[in-house]
Amino acid sequence: MKVCLANDSFPPLYDGVANTVLNYAEIIEKKYGHAMVATPAYPGVTDSYPFPVVRYRSFDTVRAFGYRTGDPFDPDAVDWLSGFGPDILHSHCPVMSTVLFRHLRNLTGAPLVFTYHTKFDIEIGRGVKLGIIKNAAIKAMIDNIEACDEVWAVNKGAGENLVSLGYSGRYRVMPNGVGFPRGPVGHEETEKISEKHGLPDGVPCFLFVGRMMWYKGQRIILDGLATMRERGYDFRMIFIGDGVDFDAISEYSRNLGLGDRVFFTGAIRDRELLRAYYSRADLFILPSVFDNNPIVCKEAAACATASVLIRDSSPAEGVTDGKNGMLIEEDPDSLASALEKIYSDPTLTRRLGDGALNDLYVSWEDMMKEVTARYAEIIAAAKNHDLRPRKKELSDVAVSLMSDTYTRLSNVREFFRNYI
Repeated sequence: MKVCLANDSFPPLYDGVANTVLNYAEIIEKKYGHAMVATPAYPGVTDSYPFPVVRYRSFDTVRAFGYRTGDPFDPDAVDWLSGFGPDILHSHCPVMSTVLFRHLRNLTGAPLVFTYHTKFDIEIGRGVKLGIIKNAAIKAMIDNIEACDEVWAVNKGAGENLVSLGYSGRYRVMPNGVGFPRGPVGHEETEKISEKHGLPDGVPCFLFVGRMMWYKGQRIILDGLATMRERGYDFRMIFIGDGVDFDAISEYSRNLGLGDRVFFTGAIRDRELLRAYYSRADLFILPSVFDNNPIVCKEAAACATASVLIRDSSPAEGVTDGKNGMLIEEDPDSLASALEKIYSDPTLTRRLGDGALNDLYVSWEDMMKEVTARYAEIIAAAKNHDLRPRKKELSDVAVSLMSDTYTRLSNVREFFRNYI
C-alpha cells in the first residue's frame, strides 16, 4: 500500500494534526507499505524520517494563520508525488493540502480521503476579519471537502461542527490515537522535572500543552489560578508550547502576579521529556472549545493524568466528570471551584488519572489497524468504480483546468530538458 499524506503543518511546526500525520506515516512505513508526506516548505529545514517528505513552495502566513501556505500546483512537488504512484491520498487540512491532492487525484486516479480535525471556521475567522470574505472562505473550504471521495471526522463533535458549516455529505468517525506507551514514567524522571522548576512536594502541579494562542483557553486558566491564589491555595502551573500569542499570554500571567507559580517552557520536541511532564502533573487543563479530539488529552491519559475540560465540548467526549476527568463551565470561577476539590481529597487526582488511563487510552498502533483496513476498502472500491457519488462543485472545474494546464506545462518543460 502506497499512501500520500498531506497537511499544512508538519515539523518544525508541531501541533496535534502534525503529530497525527507523523504517526500515520511512521506506522504505515513500518507495517503496511510506504508513505510519503506533502507539506509546505519551511526555510532551513532538513528532514530525516524513515519516509520521504515533499516540501512544496510556500508563502509566510504564520502571523495570520499559524502556519505557512503552500502552492498546490508547484510542478516539482507534483512530479515527486505523482511519481510515487500512490494507491490512496489522505489530506488532513481542508485548504491547500486538499487542493494539492485534488490535483494529484486528477493525475493519478488515486482516491482522496479527508480528515476534519480542527474547527476551521475559528482558524479562518482569526486570519480573515471581514464577514463577507470569511463566509466566502468557509464556503470554499466546504466545497473542497465535499470534493473528496470520503470524509472522516476525529469525533462526533468535529463532524457536527463540519455539518454546521454547510457540509452536506456523510462522514465517518475515525479518532486519533496516542504515541506514548501505556502508563507514567518512573519517579526518577518526574523528579528531574521537580528539580528543574523547583516544584515543592505536596503542592498540586497543573499542566497545559499546546499552541500558545488565546483561543486555547489560557485566559480562563490564568484567571482561575489568580482566584485560587486569592483564596489562599498554593499550586504550580506549567505551560508548554509556542505560538503567536506566547508573549501576550506570559505577560498577562506576570500582570496577574503569578510569576512565581506559573512557568512557560516554550515548545518541547523531546517526546520522552514531554512524557515526564505529563507524568509529573496532577491535572492537565485544556479549557478550549476550539479543539475537537485533542491528542494532548490522550497523551495525558496515557500518563495516568486526567484532564479538566469544558462541559459538552468536543474535547470532553467520552469524559465523565469525577470518573476519568473534570468537567467545568467555560469560565475561570468554574475552573477554580473544580481545582479546589483536590485539596480536600488528596486521592482524587490519582483516581481520576487511573480512570483516564483505563477509559481513554488508545495507541496509534491499534488505531492504524482500523485506518489501513478502511484504506484497503476505499482502494478496492475505486478499482471497481464503486466509490460513493460525490457532489460536483464549480471548484472541480477550476482544479481540472489547473491540472490540465500543469500537464501541458510539464510536457513542455520535459521536452526542453530532453532536447534543448
